[in-house]
Amino acid sequence: MTEEIDLQEEVVESEEVEDECIEETLTDEDIDNIADTAINVLQDILKYFDVGEVTIDEYEGDEGELILDITGDDLAVLIGRHGKTLDALQFLVSAITVRTIGFRYPVVIDVEGYKGRQREKLESIAHSTANRAVSQHRSIKMRPMTPYERRIIHITLRDDERVETASEGEGSSRHVVVIPL
Repeated sequence: MTEEIDLQEEVVESEEVEDECIEETLTDEDIDNIADTAINVLQDILKYFDVGEVTIDEYEGDEGELILDITGDDLAVLIGRHGKTLDALQFLVSAITVRTIGFRYPVVIDVEGYKGRQREKLESIAHSTANRAVSQHRSIKMRPMTPYERRIIHITLRDDERVETASEGEGSSRHVVVIPL
């Protein structure tokens, strides 16, 4: 499990610059191919869950990522406790898609807007932590987070000229530190 988390961290954190270069050279046809591949992988995996009929909507996120939002009747099993099943589902779909298309393109799996709501909460936490770090004139360590959650924090605060962020720790203890400038 620790190796899986370490692999996830490498995929999310170390390739952000590379992703920006790849995204600039992709055509609409390339992106459609990525979306089709990811949707096919997701549909194949969903066959093993007893979730009935589902709809998968695709759209582009704020950071250029492909978001696949699953809607249906009884999808709580796909989210799991604290989103752990959803994180695992996203990891599988991303890993298989990377293998299939030959390069990494950010794919986010969501269930009925769950991650969108979580993202809003994380952005709010990031802003309040930055305000606290600035007002207290000290670095603030946030709770341990998944690679996806840490990425949201980094993205949210990257344009805040009052603070900088860094990830510290190993494995499941890895967390973001918000540092006042």
